[in-house]
Amino acid sequence: MTLSLPHHYREILKGLGEDPQREGLLDTPKRAAKAMQYLCHGYEQNLAEIVNGALFASDNDEMVILKDIELYSLCEHHLLPFIGKAHVAYIPTGKVLGLSKLARIVDMFARRLQIQENLTRQIADAIQDVTQAAGVAVVIEAKHMCMMMRGVEKQNSTMNTSVMLGAFRESNTTRMEFLQLIGRSK
Repeated sequence: MTLSLPHHYREILKGLGEDPQREGLLDTPKRAAKAMQYLCHGYEQNLAEIVNGALFASDNDEMVILKDIELYSLCEHHLLPFIGKAHVAYIPTGKVLGLSKLARIVDMFARRLQIQENLTRQIADAIQDVTQAAGVAVVIEAKHMCMMMRGVEKQNSTMNTSVMLGAFRESNTTRMEFLQLIGRSK
């Protein structure tokens, strides 16, 4: 017999020493389950549905950048949020991706349990797979609640991760142009 997600939250409340029948907690298991399902809805999405054919012919072969894409994710180690922004770029080779699709790709992977390092790689690989670009770059900057609310309790720490593929990995000039345009290099 499979137990429902609200049941598990009720058991967690009991395990914490709370009374799930207390007025303020009566609907908490149901609300918490619904919130967790929303926060992890990336599992219900796939790349083909996200892109939905939004690849358009283009002669542009210059860097395309979308920066400051806010993201919210949950660390797979503690189920605590990490919050930040992603900067993505690619160099087209005959096709460009609809602009909103870049943000939707970030969201799809962010709304799954994982670590930031893997999230960065997943986004870069997905954009490369879809666009067949000459290069893809992804930088993520995020604050992790598992570092801020527990453990070492470092309030001002920010984790930065990057993945550089193709031209961004092979050409220092291309990489530096990207980093300058997102404000990460002087």
